[in-house]
Amino acid sequence: MLAGRLIAVTRPAAQCASLVDAIRQRGGEALVFPLIVIEPIEDSPEIRRIRSRLGDFDRVFFVSPNAIEIGVAALGGLPSWPDRLAVSTVGAGSRTALEALGFRSVVAPDRGSDSEAVLELPQFSASALAGKRLLIVRGDGGRDLLGQAASERGAEVTYLSCYRRRPPSGDARALLDATGNGRLSAMTATSSEALSNLAALIGEDGLARLRSVPLFVPHHRIAERAASLGFARVIETGAGDRGLLSGLDAHFGSVG
Repeated sequence: MLAGRLIAVTRPAAQCASLVDAIRQRGGEALVFPLIVIEPIEDSPEIRRIRSRLGDFDRVFFVSPNAIEIGVAALGGLPSWPDRLAVSTVGAGSRTALEALGFRSVVAPDRGSDSEAVLELPQFSASALAGKRLLIVRGDGGRDLLGQAASERGAEVTYLSCYRRRPPSGDARALLDATGNGRLSAMTATSSEALSNLAALIGEDGLARLRSVPLFVPHHRIAERAASLGFARVIETGAGDRGLLSGLDAHFGSVG
């Protein structure tokens, strides 16, 4: 379905492999161009404090695959996990990542992959959260909707930052050259922050060269950010690899 197509994958480097492999299995070629760099936070006093009192919490929520990969290790891994401590995350893909680490009964939305979808789950209702101690494992900064809503619903919320995000360094020559010579068939972007980093990296002249390239995004907020940057062909897909690949297959199957 993607034979002869060059697709730019802009996820953080550690999260690119599965999507890149799937593109190649479909006959396409992937241009790996991470727009967010992930840096684990060293074993800080905060991390050690949370790790030592992990059993004090009723539920842990991981905001992303990065939070899972880095946070689970920082907290001592599954062997140190209290049996009664419930685990939640933001979507089906992240649930699979936790299950691959050995966690069971992971709570995550079957549809949607954002805080709004999580807050619709019965485990995050006001009656379920009242008086509970919720640990949110995340990177520095980011949206705080879930934590704010959980507090309003009666939970005692604690945050643990286990990684930092920063823009990529260097230049965007590989991406812009592929655009300029007509080889770049599409881009994928899985966060609004990635698109903001792209705009800062390449400036208005670079954006002008990229705006006509089909851009595949898995969430309406990312689509809105893309539109604000002037991208003319934004295709909103389902969540995760499956959603992006379905969108790519459908688009390029229809254009031949």
